[in-house]
Amino acid sequence: MANPRGFMETTQRETAARRPVSVRIMDWKEVYDKRDGAVVARQAGRCMDCGVPFCHQGCPLGNIIPEWNDLVRRGEGHAAIERLHATNNFPEFTGKLCPAPCESACVLGINQPAVTIKEVEASIIQDAWDNDWVQPQPPERITGKTVAVVGSGPAGLAAAQQLTRAGHTVAVYEREDRIGGLLRYGIPDFKMEKGDIDRRLDQMRAEGTRFRAGVNIGVDLTWEALRKRFDAVVVATGATVPRDLPIPGREFSGVHFAMDYLVPANRAVAGETPENLIDARGKHVVILGGGDTGADCIGTAHRQGAASVTTLAIGKQPGITRGDAQPWPTMPTLFEYQSAHEEGGEREYLVSTVEFLSDEDGNVCSIRVAETEFVDGRRVPKAGTEREIPADLVFLALGFTGTEGDTVRDQLGLPIATQGNLERDNDYRTNQPGVFVAGDAGRGQSLIVWAIAEGRAAAAAVDRYLEGTSSLPAPVHAHERALSL
Repeated sequence: MANPRGFMETTQRETAARRPVSVRIMDWKEVYDKRDGAVVARQAGRCMDCGVPFCHQGCPLGNIIPEWNDLVRRGEGHAAIERLHATNNFPEFTGKLCPAPCESACVLGINQPAVTIKEVEASIIQDAWDNDWVQPQPPERITGKTVAVVGSGPAGLAAAQQLTRAGHTVAVYEREDRIGGLLRYGIPDFKMEKGDIDRRLDQMRAEGTRFRAGVNIGVDLTWEALRKRFDAVVVATGATVPRDLPIPGREFSGVHFAMDYLVPANRAVAGETPENLIDARGKHVVILGGGDTGADCIGTAHRQGAASVTTLAIGKQPGITRGDAQPWPTMPTLFEYQSAHEEGGEREYLVSTVEFLSDEDGNVCSIRVAETEFVDGRRVPKAGTEREIPADLVFLALGFTGTEGDTVRDQLGLPIATQGNLERDNDYRTNQPGVFVAGDAGRGQSLIVWAIAEGRAAAAAVDRYLEGTSSLPAPVHAHERALSL
């Protein structure tokens, strides 16, 4: 059991140190220094092993957090990774990219800083890789059934690994030239270096999963042909349609969706020479949207040598502590201070973008903005408060509105819901027998931990469809939402 006095003996929350800003903005390596094992063990010892551990409910994967916290405290790293892998295929992804709803639900967080669950998770998997504890787990028997997984993000990869280990022959299709989805080209290396993806793919190949990169299903191979070729299909194509801002001047050169900036930049970091690279060096950059994608743009622009970086958000600045409307154990909306924000730039709130302005050649040169006011519950520009902000580049990081579902709708007849997602039932099944939808393609834009949870649950549904029963875990159903009152 946990140290019953751990949370009293160690009351301070301590996380891994970040490399100095002046050093890390000169390269694309991860921002964190190597974690100190003694610090991690001490922090894991703060876990109280609660009678009712709400962290289980905060985490969609149902990670058995108190158990692996105590194993880390006792120095039993091999047992810790076994316990962690029992519920999470890719803790190296969640340990670096997940916003940790488990920590928001931590019981200790009621009156002390929450346990550093995410840090402990990242440390467990890093130690496992360093000690060669992560080994392929090929199936004990082959079922003879075949499954196509379309999309190689976290949902698709989780589904593929689970189904391969169940004995099915699985092929993962990806339209980009390399496997990984937005993990590969959407996430900058300073948040997660791509070696994490590559070594996990090596494990999956050794287990028997097959990968088909550079194949755009619906274009290079029709959905009907794919369905005829395989016994089951999992659609895990994500929610990649960006939200636009249709205001005057949107057509000017220099106004881009955030992903049109990040993907070529990440390709360049990988050693490629993308034709559509957008270079922020020496330019005034304005980012619309204050979420994770916006922060990725901030860090990328700093590393490219931007003259200035300004982030604008239409809403109010969130508080630094929970509000009464978001009590424990729900996940609150808080003011975020990510590593990219530490590196510089300005952040402004209650700013409404009114118009993009250009020079005589049609290149954006500034943005006209105004203060945001609330009228009948709507956020609108306040008259008389207009001003201009210099802008050579503008990146729209306003979230995503749904999946690119036109081809699967037209070729396979899958309906698209009003929210822009593919329709499915609670067991991830669509209106077409043998076709399932997992992750953001059916859920909408969400967290990486939900994508992995849905991939695992969809794999169990596919296994039941093919075999009549399944021993695979199904941590969430398709319409389940985050922990709430």
